[in-house]
Amino acid sequence: MAVAPQPDILKAPLVVEFPFTRSLGPVQAAFLSGLRHRTVLGVRTTDDRVLVPPVEYDPVTAAEIRDLVEVGDTGTVTTWAWNPAPRRGQPLDTPFAWVLVKLDGADTALLHALDATGPDAVHSGLRVRVRWAAERTGAITDIACFEPDDSTPEQIQPAPHTGEFEDGVTGIVAAARLDYTYSPGGAQSRYINALADNRTVGERCPSCRKVYVPPRGACPTCGVATTEQVEVGPAGTVTTYCIVNVKAKNLDIELPYVYAHIALDGADLALHGRIGGIPYDQVRMGLRVEPVWTEGGRYPDHYRPTGEPDADYDTYKELI
Repeated sequence: MAVAPQPDILKAPLVVEFPFTRSLGPVQAAFLSGLRHRTVLGVRTTDDRVLVPPVEYDPVTAAEIRDLVEVGDTGTVTTWAWNPAPRRGQPLDTPFAWVLVKLDGADTALLHALDATGPDAVHSGLRVRVRWAAERTGAITDIACFEPDDSTPEQIQPAPHTGEFEDGVTGIVAAARLDYTYSPGGAQSRYINALADNRTVGERCPSCRKVYVPPRGACPTCGVATTEQVEVGPAGTVTTYCIVNVKAKNLDIELPYVYAHIALDGADLALHGRIGGIPYDQVRMGLRVEPVWTEGGRYPDHYRPTGEPDADYDTYKELI
């Protein structure tokens, strides 16, 4: 029996990235402000333990804790793991060890990087010292890393600290990013290849007869494979929408704009797309739209009104 040739496997690098902004409470604000001033702060619990990094609530009693203390910038490695191939954004660009360090005066360990010549140079019990960053902004990266130190363990008494600094940090912005390679599989590959020909193709469930766009290779309701391809659209109906007022990075679209769920004619699942060619405040549920393809584009750039009368609510209410 002859076997049909398989299409080339599609894959593409994808990056999900956004700046995560958060405000800081008094404890975290004091901790990060202290790092800017080469000072490591912890917090004392009701049972006289010192936690570094500090937290706002006692992990045992859940009581609010605010008793800040200053600990040393030297400490002892409690456990470690070697990182032979640093990734983008990690503390060092040469092989290093991830270490948990119990700073002198603290009862818990702080996770950070250790600059060491190799795994043979790292062991539990190793004495280390903070290497401060040349430029400090009030972030955990103000500790550039730890480095081996020839000091001896100190039984220091953590000194009380007000947590007040001239240029106190009140918030941080962390760049959250996920890099990965996506392979769509057979059903979505057929869908993507059809889009390149300015066609939208879904797949029909052999049991319930619903047409899914984009297809996933199986019916989510019946749990059976879908293989019958069905061309849908090109026109469709706006089932619901939102008005976007926040500019996305690397997306050159004038604000505000509308992003909508669109039920293409013949489909039993709404997909999403941007609505153009109409003022944002005139977009509405039931609006009839059609895709706009740019030259050489592999997918619709946006959807615009067809000029038809709005669809009756009963025709799309099950697709909202």
